[in-house]
Amino acid sequence: IKSLLNNEAILIRNPNAIRPWQHVLEPLSGYIMLAEHLYKDGTDFAEAWNFGPDDSDVKTVEWIVDTICRKWESSAKYDIVEGNHPHEAKYLKLDCSKARQKLDWQPNWNLEKALDKIIEWTLAYKNGMDMRKACLKQISDFSGEIN
Repeated sequence: IKSLLNNEAILIRNPNAIRPWQHVLEPLSGYIMLAEHLYKDGTDFAEAWNFGPDDSDVKTVEWIVDTICRKWESSAKYDIVEGNHPHEAKYLKLDCSKARQKLDWQPNWNLEKALDKIIEWTLAYKNGMDMRKACLKQISDFSGEIN
């Protein structure tokens, strides 16, 4: 995002790496749901939880960056940086089955929608808009579309 804001090419070290991409409101909604269950049922829910994307939204770093570049308002681009880099896991995925089963939680926005909203927020920031209003709008949009 910083590269986009500075009109610089996005540099990618590991284009085929997989990460659990999601909008920040997704895990927050899960934690709010968990807090409600903890309040009502206490220790029955006092354990570790994961909130992550659907398996269909598991994408590579290059896919994410390419999609963002295509959706960005200008001629955004990226470059894959060859060479030796610090070790990074190639595949990171969250097992969210417990949250789906015990909390009936599921992601609200698919990855395409999440990227659209990230770009919307970033452009609001870039254009000097009131970021409190931009955040409240996204929270309202998210809340109005909860599955």
